[in-house]
Amino acid sequence: MTYRFKAVGRLLSGVLLGLTLMPWGATRAEHDIPGITGPTFNLYAAPFNISLPEGSSLYMWGFGDMTGQAGTSLPQYPGPTLIVTEGQDVTINLTNYGVPSTLPTADGPADNPVSIVVAGHHVAATGGTTGLVTNGAKYGETVSYTFTAGKPGTYVYHSLDGPNPGLHVEMGLLGALIVRPADGSRTAYGAGTETDYDQEYLYLLTEADPDVHFQMERGHYGHFTNADRFATVYFANGRVYPDLVQGDYNPLFPHQPYQSLAMSHPRDKVLVRNLNAGHDSHPFHYHGENHRFVGRDGNMLSSDGQVADLGRSDNTINSAPKQSVDAIWTWTGKDLGWDIYGTTNGHTCTDAGDGFDADTREYCADHGKAIPVDLPGVAELTLGGFWSGSPYMGDVGDLPPGEGGLNPNGGYFFVWHSHAEKELTTFDIFPGGSLSAMVVLPTSVDIQ
Repeated sequence: MTYRFKAVGRLLSGVLLGLTLMPWGATRAEHDIPGITGPTFNLYAAPFNISLPEGSSLYMWGFGDMTGQAGTSLPQYPGPTLIVTEGQDVTINLTNYGVPSTLPTADGPADNPVSIVVAGHHVAATGGTTGLVTNGAKYGETVSYTFTAGKPGTYVYHSLDGPNPGLHVEMGLLGALIVRPADGSRTAYGAGTETDYDQEYLYLLTEADPDVHFQMERGHYGHFTNADRFATVYFANGRVYPDLVQGDYNPLFPHQPYQSLAMSHPRDKVLVRNLNAGHDSHPFHYHGENHRFVGRDGNMLSSDGQVADLGRSDNTINSAPKQSVDAIWTWTGKDLGWDIYGTTNGHTCTDAGDGFDADTREYCADHGKAIPVDLPGVAELTLGGFWSGSPYMGDVGDLPPGEGGLNPNGGYFFVWHSHAEKELTTFDIFPGGSLSAMVVLPTSVDIQ
């Protein structure tokens, strides 16, 4: 079933920026997760405010990239995605440019330096101030963290403070580390592991209790306790619906550069890197077809260490805090019972030996078949912004003035969202929160 929903709040005029029409059979570009490449990273920590779609803002602490590799040198939420290669010697130089370094406690002041720990890796720290877990950077200090990139996979990095564990993650000092296989293959875990992919997307899930952020903005550092924390804002890649379906590095969100609107063609293998960097569990649900788990926490799900053969097929990733799951998702359109490209545009379907056309990726047994229902007229429909005016992929039909316009290439929209009802709200208002989508586009459209 194709899901269509109506956007509310901020105009989503840039939802499919970067898509270019191409002729059938042309080379199709592939999407990679944007980030900064190592093995040396120069980060800083600083306070800033992020935008929320109803017009308010939220005070945060976050990491920024001093070199501006990712197109911005501003502090951001989540922090820059760090991309390294298996076996590389990695260095992260972290300077604290303004995150408070002293938190009052019942026993008096306590150091609260910003630090970096990397899940699944032994990290050595030099410089800065000695902390409970690792060295950290108080205001004006710099710490260097070194480690060897381990097995390919998806990992979280975050700050871990002493007197109030969890506060720095709540405030936004977190990000993703992606370790790519040393053989250079376009795979999650290496050539021959059956984890190859065409498109790649990150879904970094977090949540926030605005009351904590209001208290930190006012300097009430001792008011944070995990017992009193109650999240009401739910993020995918640092944004909430409808902002999260804008493009990467949109100037509307200078501190939130990562979108979560995924795009693919029929039969593309999509690597979904699902990473829960928050404190709460987040069940994320993927419509369209099931995905196949291939790895968890940087460990390939394999019976022999050679092929990812132990992952189950599922439609929901029930991610625990700090857990990552790598999964492969594919939409084929097989046996839908109708021609996904319609019956009037003159396209052909030649079976390449697997039941599908090599160029259009249409399932040939359904070629030339119309949708087997009587479609209602426009006057009988409530039209969402992502309705193209036609039920066929790549086809754009007539729409009333002021309706639609957010699906210029006639893609099929499948909702990808949290399966916890409260996480589809922002400040208890629906729709909001972790509500995104996958757009399956005709192969004549280039994905960038």
